[in-house]
Amino acid sequence: MQSDPTGAGIASSSKTSMWAGRIIITLLVLFLLFDGIVKVAKTAVAMEANARVGYPAGLVLPLGIIELLCVVLYVIPSTTVLGAILLTGYLGGAIATQVRLEDAFFLLPVVIAVLVWVGLFLREPRLRALIPVRR
Repeated sequence: MQSDPTGAGIASSSKTSMWAGRIIITLLVLFLLFDGIVKVAKTAVAMEANARVGYPAGLVLPLGIIELLCVVLYVIPSTTVLGAILLTGYLGGAIATQVRLEDAFFLLPVVIAVLVWVGLFLREPRLRALIPVRR
């Protein structure tokens, strides 16, 4: 194992990780904001999707508001971990709904939930210290 006495490799790796995390988080936030806004606006697509999974039409707006609140908490640096936990729960409900319907679409919320944490892990050094990944 080689050591890097200058620390330049560590700093470069850290910057790369941070930017990769920022990019992942930005793309996720844009997707989740779009999804939440579609629900809050009660678009035909949101209403049809809700009906397809068997939820009453009256739940579209509350689900959209909950999703948007979770995303806002995820974006604020001081509440980002709480936002990630709440988004994981929200997406867990989406996964459970799709699995109950035996719909392969359940993989999308699984991927999104994983990326919520991967993006945060790459961006947040305190989380990397809490969950060390050995090479």
